[in-house]
Amino acid sequence: MLSRTADCLYWMARYTERAENTARMLDVNYQTSLLPQPSEYRDQSWRKLLTISKLEPAFLASHSQMNQESILRFMIADANNPSSIVSCLRAARENARAIRGRITSELWETQNTTWLELTQLLTKQDYADPSSLLDWVKYRCHLSRGVMHGTMLKNEAYYFMRIGTLLERADNTARILETKYQDPASLRQLKPIHDITEEADSAFFDFYHWAALLRSVSAYEIYRQIYSDQITPQKAAELLIFNQQMPRSLRYCVGDLIVLLGEIRNQNSKEIERLIGKLQADLDYSDINEVFHMGLEEFTKQFLKRINHIGDELSNAYLIPLAVA
Repeated sequence: MLSRTADCLYWMARYTERAENTARMLDVNYQTSLLPQPSEYRDQSWRKLLTISKLEPAFLASHSQMNQESILRFMIADANNPSSIVSCLRAARENARAIRGRITSELWETQNTTWLELTQLLTKQDYADPSSLLDWVKYRCHLSRGVMHGTMLKNEAYYFMRIGTLLERADNTARILETKYQDPASLRQLKPIHDITEEADSAFFDFYHWAALLRSVSAYEIYRQIYSDQITPQKAAELLIFNQQMPRSLRYCVGDLIVLLGEIRNQNSKEIERLIGKLQADLDYSDINEVFHMGLEEFTKQFLKRINHIGDELSNAYLIPLAVA
């Protein structure tokens, strides 16, 4: 397969997954912002979303105020933001158009219709309540992925699309964990707990905070099936990091990447296989106690560094050099 073709397939899938995961990150931030909390904490939560996405400088260059509505507009509809939902879905459609001969007509029509409908929705979008739009984005991305699974040959084209999807998914699951994990602690620093009532309120907030996070990655019902217990940070993090059957867990994504990279192995892939093999081994022989001893934020930072390095090596080995995310 030509590098240009592989590049378009990979980025079409990766941009589609990025749009969905941006919607998921915005949704969990919006849902937790509705909980009773100090205004300082709410503002800090939105700022951290930009920081984790490395978009704070770009945002401040074009906005004088940092508030919920301006950040939602920037992350959803700003064409100058390469990570906004509108930019991702446009890029996914352009990559699909460039290789229409290598994908099915159903997949192309799904990508094209998503883009056309999005442009119409954005003309009347109310950013005070983005829930319906974010749900629509997630649905259209699910539809695209389902059409890909149901209509594409399971050959190199399919493998590159799956690799792009899984790399982006692993990256975003880690970012969601990093974005939201320390927020309850940050709240308690802003408003120290002085009595049993306040401690109970804090536990109440933690529960709904983690429930919203699990819902943002379609894991709330899965958590209930596996643990049948109260939601705790340790168990929620364990599910999203180590569960091999959870489709958005880090371990699931890395395990599937190992298999897919074996399908496209060539003389340039030895370093990629070494890196992903080491990452899988670290996940296989670690547990949640070790992660929390290290610090979940530090763990996710290290994971993001490693998974992004693997993505860079993949681009060098298979795709067009210096491809821009």
